[in-house]
Amino acid sequence: EVIFDRGASNIRRDAGGGAQRRLTYEEAVEEAGFGLFHWLLLVVCGWANASDAVEIFCVSFLLPTARCDLLLSSSDMGLLTASIFLGMMVGGYMWGYLADRRGRRRVLVVSLTVNGLFGGLASVAPWFWLFLLLRFISGIGVGGSIPVIFSYFSEFMPRRRRGAMISALATFWMAGNILAAGLAWLVIPRTWVHFSLGSLDFQSWRLFVVLCSVPSLTSALLFRLLLPESPKFLMEAAREKEAIHVFQVMFELNMWGKGKDFPEFGLCTSPKQRGEPEETRTLGSRKERLACILKKGLVPIKQMFNGPLKSRSIVLLIIFYSISFGYYGLWMWFPELFERIEDGGSPCANVSLPSPLHNQSCYPVKTAVYMEGFIIAASNLPGNIFTILVIDSTGGKALLLQSAGVQSERLPHLCGPDQSPECGPLLCLQRRVSDSLERPGCVGDRALSDPLTV
Repeated sequence: EVIFDRGASNIRRDAGGGAQRRLTYEEAVEEAGFGLFHWLLLVVCGWANASDAVEIFCVSFLLPTARCDLLLSSSDMGLLTASIFLGMMVGGYMWGYLADRRGRRRVLVVSLTVNGLFGGLASVAPWFWLFLLLRFISGIGVGGSIPVIFSYFSEFMPRRRRGAMISALATFWMAGNILAAGLAWLVIPRTWVHFSLGSLDFQSWRLFVVLCSVPSLTSALLFRLLLPESPKFLMEAAREKEAIHVFQVMFELNMWGKGKDFPEFGLCTSPKQRGEPEETRTLGSRKERLACILKKGLVPIKQMFNGPLKSRSIVLLIIFYSISFGYYGLWMWFPELFERIEDGGSPCANVSLPSPLHNQSCYPVKTAVYMEGFIIAASNLPGNIFTILVIDSTGGKALLLQSAGVQSERLPHLCGPDQSPECGPLLCLQRRVSDSLERPGCVGDRALSDPLTV
């Protein structure tokens, strides 16, 4: 089948002998135009992307107070921050396969619902192990919505607009980060949010967890009620009439008020209906069917490391791992490390061991911790705007090299020993890497028996 070929359109003769154009996927997207539909799509998909950011960074902002109510050590907090990422690893494989088999929109609705539902339930978890489990399940939902949302969004975009619009969608991640920091700043320090639910002491950080689940649930509702299935998926599933209807909706919204009529055309679709393979349906036991589905789900992953894609896939995995390690490894700990600095200690010192008098060390909450997190979240805005403006002219590779180079070159100059407290965590991490073969702590700090888990 030919779906992505931008060559000449096929011509099909109808029953009356007339000729009808048959367009490829890229040609049909161009025919639908660009306008209001895509901006509305950006808002809805952007809100979903922001909801994932809120759910991920929710944990980092509640650590300074939740560690007291749940009696968490540094190791417990490290496990808690890692739980959502472990769930994302599991969910990424599962939801990606289901998105190719069942549709992008359906997977987004379910994964966003899982994310918001179990994230909200975590607010009433009285024990650490239950809170950890619910955050892990929430991470499974995040693992589906993050990658699928970008695939879904890009499949509506004309080729010439795709780079800038995907960059605009990524900007909503920063918006979610700012929203999480702002909610934490407004809610967690409030002392009036304190009541009892049976034996559960409902503090302000639990209300913050509830509010962080709202964006995911509202995003699932918006996808369910407003947005269509991806036209690319419909074409691959040989659902031509549905795909044409989606392109018609796109055209009518984009050309609203211009007096243009939707052109008549057919689509170059897959000759086979996408669904469960015949051999999967005929296998006897449920165990055999599950094994067959898992095997077929791993086929695309194997294809990434075969032939000409092998070297590129390995390089991209290394780059993405390095970016994620530097970004999330620090961001998930910033509020906790700022709390330690505000208390007059070192960001590298282990001061979060559980204590019977746990509330004495966390209350009243210091608002400066969340204000600093809000400022750092907002500092992403210039970079996001710059990327949107130059991505199509500069190219992704050059932009990635420039941004990574500036970051690695400027960090030592920005964070010197006489700089602001915000640089403490960065200096700590930088010094730990350089001194790891000599001693376990930072320069000037005592040796750590239980180092901070990142």
